Amino acid sequence: MMALNYELKASYAFVERNINIVRRYWAWEVVWLFYSITNSLSVAYIAPGVGAMSSASIDSHYLVLYLIIGTIVWRYLSVIFYWLTDIIGMERWEGTIEYTLMAPITRLTHLAGHTAFAVVYSMFHTAVILGVCAIFFEIDLSKANLLGGTVVLLIGSISFIGFGVIGAVLPLLFPEKGQQMTHVIISLLLLVSGVYYPVSVLPKWLQVFAEYSPATYVLAGTRAALLDGMATIDLWQFMFPLIVMGVVMIPFGLWIFRLAERYAKRSGKLKRNG
Repeated sequence: MMALNYELKASYAFVERNINIVRRYWAWEVVWLFYSITNSLSVAYIAPGVGAMSSASIDSHYLVLYLIIGTIVWRYLSVIFYWLTDIIGMERWEGTIEYTLMAPITRLTHLAGHTAFAVVYSMFHTAVILGVCAIFFEIDLSKANLLGGTVVLLIGSISFIGFGVIGAVLPLLFPEKGQQMTHVIISLLLLVSGVYYPVSVLPKWLQVFAEYSPATYVLAGTRAALLDGMATIDLWQFMFPLIVMGVVMIPFGLWIFRLAERYAKRSGKLKRNG
């Protein structure tokens, strides 16, 4: 019991440290939140823009909601991914990465703290963006299954954590170019996951990759719940592959991270940058 209490306190310490980092760079946080809001609105305005340019009858309301859901869900997932991968580079810049990785705690405790903060942080940003979008557009969710959509989103975040932990290996092993490589991973997921369009419009060979992206199932499940009002029990078809991905990817990510950590310590790759 005492050991569990110790691990929980140690995990919360990383949550508290991340809160202090956000407070320290609060101006950048405001900038990125403003950018996210304007980006979401810009994407959503594509719907009425298409209606204004086309003579065909288009359900602009449905398309607006389709794009808003895609933008907000992707923002939620990508923030989780970026926070888990960028924290390595941030600690390297601050000069604390050696102390963190030498601390007498398990790597699960370390990453659990970062993960918990990333989920709450991303939820906050998502709520703010959704609130602003609701002001600009008449969003009707009277027929939506909000509970089911939230469940899909939370389960999806667990599966995305595994990808984030694996992505964090890159800046750990490649101090100069690892962070850029994580942007390549997230951009590929953006392409194949159907964020702004159905996966069915992609070339067949890209659709194959979409089947292995957790974002594909999160987006499809969330849209089914919010746009079509699909019952929570019927959303199992989207939740099941997400649970499988989470069960597989998180332990695999932790294993890969431990191997990378040992190599980084032996080869002296934990030096401070900048």
